[in-house]
Amino acid sequence: MPQSNALLRDVDAHAEPQAAQPQAFELRPLPGPLGAEIIGLDLSRELTREDFSRIHQAHLDHHLLVFRDQRITPRQHIDFSRRFGPLMIHVLHQFHLPGHPEILTVSNIIENGKPVGLGDAGKYWHSDISYKALPSLGSLLHAQELPSEGGDTLFANMHLAYDTLPEALRNAIEGRRAVHSYLAKYGQLQKEGNWRPNLSAQQVAQVQEVSHPVVRTHPENGRRALFVSEGFTTRIEGLPQDESDALLAELYAHSVRPEHVYRHHWREHDLVFWDNRSLIHLAGGTPDHLRRKLYRTTIEGDAPF
Repeated sequence: MPQSNALLRDVDAHAEPQAAQPQAFELRPLPGPLGAEIIGLDLSRELTREDFSRIHQAHLDHHLLVFRDQRITPRQHIDFSRRFGPLMIHVLHQFHLPGHPEILTVSNIIENGKPVGLGDAGKYWHSDISYKALPSLGSLLHAQELPSEGGDTLFANMHLAYDTLPEALRNAIEGRRAVHSYLAKYGQLQKEGNWRPNLSAQQVAQVQEVSHPVVRTHPENGRRALFVSEGFTTRIEGLPQDESDALLAELYAHSVRPEHVYRHHWREHDLVFWDNRSLIHLAGGTPDHLRRKLYRTTIEGDAPF
C-alpha cells in the first residue's frame, strides 16, 4: 500500500523533545459512526513520541478527535498541526489570522463594518480543499468564541457511505472521476451573503479545477471512501451533465444519511481534528446576533488514488 506524506516526513519532525514527559490522557470513543474525545491531554506541552503516535493512530481509527479544554496559542496550534505534515495557506488571505497566515479565521463577527473571518464557511457539505491536486489530509478547528445556541458542526463518514452503497450505485461510479472546483458555489454564496470578497486574478489562478477519483483509497488505513461533495464537486467526467447531476444527487443524499452523521456540539476551548480523506462536514448554522469565532489550520495530504 502506498505510504502517505504524513508517514514519509523527515523523522526529525517527530523526534521526541528532551524535556517532554508522557501525559496520562484518556481516549473515549463517541457514540455514533465516528469520532473520539481525548481527555486530560495538554497540547501546550511538548508531546513524547509515544503520545504523538497514540494520537496519530486514534485519528486513523476514529477519523475525528475532540481535544477538550485546549488553552493553546495560535503558534502552539500551528506547531501541533505541522507535526502531521505541511500546512496549506487558504486562498482567502483576507481572513488569515494577522501574523499567522497558516490560520484561517472562521467567524460571523463584524468589526468596524468588516467581517473578521469567513462567516459562511461550511454552508455546504464538503471535504476541505478537495479542489487542489493535493487535497487536505485533515483540519484542526479551535474554538475561540462560541454562541449560546447553534454553531454545531456535522460530520459524515464517507467510508460508511461507500460501504453501504446499493450495488447499482456502486457499479455506476466504479472507476469514475469527478471535477472539483473552489468556484463551484462561490458566486451563489456571494449572492446569499456579504462574506465572500471578489477574487483577484492571482487568487483565481490558485484554485483551478482538478479531477479526482469518485472513490478514493485512504493512504493510511487502506479503506475506500466516497470523495465527492455538494460544496466543491461540479460533475462526473464522461457523463452528460444531466446524468452527472442525477448521479451526484444520489451520492450526496446517501452520504449524509443519519446513520453516517455525527453532530458536534462545541464546548469552550475544544480543538477538533478531522480527517478530510474520510469525512465531509457541514456548518449547522449560528443565529446572526450571536458571536462565533474559531481558528482553522489545514494539513496537506496526498494525490487521491
